[in-house]
Amino acid sequence: MNKSRLRILLVEDDKIEVVKLKRSIPKEFNNYSFAFAVNGREAFSKIDEETPDLIILDLNMPDTNGLEFLTILKENEDLKHIPVMILTTSDNDRDIFECYKLGIAGYIIKPLKYEDYQLKIQAIINYWSHNEFLKL
Repeated sequence: MNKSRLRILLVEDDKIEVVKLKRSIPKEFNNYSFAFAVNGREAFSKIDEETPDLIILDLNMPDTNGLEFLTILKENEDLKHIPVMILTTSDNDRDIFECYKLGIAGYIIKPLKYEDYQLKIQAIINYWSHNEFLKL
């Protein structure tokens, strides 16, 4: 099966953050597709529909929060290979430690300035599109 697009699942409950992320990606970055989930439970439903190549995960969500979702994902033999980037407002050392302990690919604290946020999102998409995404 050839994959021509990097499939990204964004797990984020804040609609403004979803819009901000969409606007942060330049039009010339066209080798990706996004699916969105507002919590961990919905994210697992999306994963059942189509396995993403990358998950971008917020920690602070209702229902199944980011750490709970990450724990369940990484304990599942069929899903633990999916790389997860944390994108959150939490700069709590314990959160950072727990996430790395569970096997995340990276931890990014959401910057306050939109320009800084935009650069970080573009760096994520650029890196995963060109370095980690393999056409099968």
